[in-house]
Amino acid sequence: MVPYTAILIVPTGIGASIGGYAGDAIPVARILAQVCDRLITHPNVLNGACLYWHLPNTLYVEGYGLDQFAAGNWGLRPVHQNKIGLLLDQGIEPELRLRNLQAADAARATLGLSVTDYVLTDAPLNVELRTSLSGASWGTIGNPDSLLRGAETLINKAGAQAIAVVARFPDEIDAEADYNYRLGQGVDPIAGAEAVISHLIVRQFHIPCAHAPAFSPPPLELNLSPRSAAEELGYTFLPSVLVGLSLAPQFIVKETSTFTQTEDIWVNGVDAVIVPATACGGSALLNLSQRQCQILTVEENHTQIQVPPQPLGIKSIQVRSYLEAVGVLVAHKAGINPSALNPAIYPLQSLSN
Repeated sequence: MVPYTAILIVPTGIGASIGGYAGDAIPVARILAQVCDRLITHPNVLNGACLYWHLPNTLYVEGYGLDQFAAGNWGLRPVHQNKIGLLLDQGIEPELRLRNLQAADAARATLGLSVTDYVLTDAPLNVELRTSLSGASWGTIGNPDSLLRGAETLINKAGAQAIAVVARFPDEIDAEADYNYRLGQGVDPIAGAEAVISHLIVRQFHIPCAHAPAFSPPPLELNLSPRSAAEELGYTFLPSVLVGLSLAPQFIVKETSTFTQTEDIWVNGVDAVIVPATACGGSALLNLSQRQCQILTVEENHTQIQVPPQPLGIKSIQVRSYLEAVGVLVAHKAGINPSALNPAIYPLQSLSN
């Protein structure tokens, strides 16, 4: 039987009410993984700082790589284990650097992950944060060449098959935006900049990458939202990144691929994709909408942007919640038209003139 494959997308840095915080879409991924044979999603969904949940049938795919997969340019090859290269920003203070190294050692000793000796970038990355007029977050890197040189060293000298980056992010984040985020009411102010870091490495080296920001510990917040609380548990966000990268699929680039394996996954094997109803303008979804896969748009996952499917010519099944989406996926997997579950089934109409 052909495996039923779905993609779960919650775009980064747009204030999604589910998946816009610290791993708060993990419950969604867990339930979808129960009804799919293979679930493909991205770090924004599965990273919960110090919290994570291993899902054996779920593929952890960085956003740029997911775009390339959806376009049909790259395939995905599941692995048993990746050797993870650890790349640290020179701009991280010694004590905070040690905290992250201890987190990596904990992942090696407690979880059995394969992590290489680390590389320090040859210059501070100088991350800066920005917010667009739409309210989405983004950012810049002052020394992207230093980032790429560090990754290249890990690949060539340590044999890294995936890269975990820890970059020093500015503590001087917009106070109101940070406060709203911690209360579960705003946009993650760092998510857009994080995406830039991982995109650069994946685009250049075609291997999995994810990022964990380094911050000074924030002051206690009495009214902290449970959706943001995972980021308050320790000094580092690295554990969930290392767990995700340990089994992230390798990318198969068509131009360089010399052989195929039976477990390789290509976009023509995707059966369904699930996205927030107001966030349909991403590259991955636009490409997937041109293929024979079912698109589900979730109304209750509100975002700061307003890009519904209809003006883009995307045909979708609009569902109210992720629980309703689960039901549609079960019906689709079983080969049942969801409309057959509605008591109002209308007679067939003639298409003849």
